[in-house]
Amino acid sequence: MSKAYAFTAYGGPEVETFVDRPRPAPGPGQLLVRVYAAGVNPSDWKRRSGIFPGPPVTEPLVLGSEAAGIVEEGDGDGFAVGDAVFGYPATGAYAEHALFPVELTARKPEAVSFAVAATLPVAAATAYDGVDNLDLPEGATILITGVGGGVGMAAAQIALHRGLVVIGTASAAKREFLESLGIRAVAYGDGVADRIRAVAPDGVDGIFDLIGGPALEAVGGLLRQPGRLVTATDPGTAGRLGGAMIRRDRGRRVLDEVGRLTAEGVLKPTITNTYPLDKAGDALREVESGHARGKVVIEVAA
Repeated sequence: MSKAYAFTAYGGPEVETFVDRPRPAPGPGQLLVRVYAAGVNPSDWKRRSGIFPGPPVTEPLVLGSEAAGIVEEGDGDGFAVGDAVFGYPATGAYAEHALFPVELTARKPEAVSFAVAATLPVAAATAYDGVDNLDLPEGATILITGVGGGVGMAAAQIALHRGLVVIGTASAAKREFLESLGIRAVAYGDGVADRIRAVAPDGVDGIFDLIGGPALEAVGGLLRQPGRLVTATDPGTAGRLGGAMIRRDRGRRVLDEVGRLTAEGVLKPTITNTYPLDKAGDALREVESGHARGKVVIEVAA
């Protein structure tokens, strides 16, 4: 049997529970992975709560959408038993074992820990896709709304590595830290457009939005070229401004790239707390509270 943390209906934390299930059997194009670490994301509790539309819950659904571990069965598409991998498990990440589709899996670089690798598929890969979608030339200026979060920080690091000038909106408390990384930090809130114009009088070449709503509306007019805007949160507002939702890749190419950038020290994910699998509920509570300052990881195996 294999232990996992799941939810049994849409609702609050009361619907979460541990389950013992048979060890999953890999089918064609799948790898059975012994999970060493799983990333915890806001999308996990939002899925459990029913915020994200989903089918009726007829059996326990294992939480989590990113993980890293060791292949125990399956050897498709260049993978073999014993390989260290990370990616998007098809059967949930908060578990001792999970099935990984081969096309959504990459080898873990030796220089990257399992815990760090488990944080890359959601935040870092989303950031990579967003910066790629904008396709700005070296020297261009990118504005990242909500730069202080996991996706925002990864996007800023990737953009700086590509030679872009990065302006980011964040809380005043994060300004000193962000500017130490080379990000031109601007406090969000009333008057944000004027504060951005003070550091970019000619406007910006692209916007990577992670907040949406009025915060996005407030900065949309700063674009030198209308429409060079992608959002991870608000396709409606982005569409009215000529932009669009991020086009996600999710494939091995992007996973390989964020793994390489992490191994090279370009991407530096911040893990602020780790929990064992038997404290998975506590890990999710920390993220659900909104107080997590970096990535939270569940360490399943040593």
